[in-house]
Amino acid sequence: MNDDESRKRSIIIYSVIVTIVILDQITKYIVKSSMNLYDSIPILGNFLRLTYIENPGMAFGIQFQNKFWFTFLSILAAGIVVFYLVRMPNERYIFRFSLAFILGGAIGNLIDRLLHGRVVDFVDVEFFDISLPSFDFLVIHFPGYHMTRWPVFNVADSAVTCGMILLTWMVFTQKSNLK
Repeated sequence: MNDDESRKRSIIIYSVIVTIVILDQITKYIVKSSMNLYDSIPILGNFLRLTYIENPGMAFGIQFQNKFWFTFLSILAAGIVVFYLVRMPNERYIFRFSLAFILGGAIGNLIDRLLHGRVVDFVDVEFFDISLPSFDFLVIHFPGYHMTRWPVFNVADSAVTCGMILLTWMVFTQKSNLK
């Protein structure tokens, strides 16, 4: 690959990151400025709703006791991805593209976490019911789990998920010598 093509691909990668961050922050701003916390607006009946919540934890509302370390590790992980993208401009394009989605989403949620201490979520989707009964395995007790709706998420979460799906697909389907 020549330098011109490499430069064009890098511009696309960085544009994807910036676009995701801007789209994420704009949608969060619109939700925060036009809805009250916990308001819900049906879009496609009960299947898809806009529901404004603020998540002080990480994905799926998982809480960390020490938010400083969680934020620090999130910044460190984002920094490693940035370092990799800058230092490896000729790495497989699909790999860099998936990292761009992950990084854009991570930055979008980090902005919320650093400025407000919590992340704005608003996409609320019906999900098929999952019900796992409690059970014991060896000496471990599993308390069971029940879910009727997917946890509320945002543009950044969607970008991270799409990036991870693309990355997983690439790892399992691409040959190591493809560029």
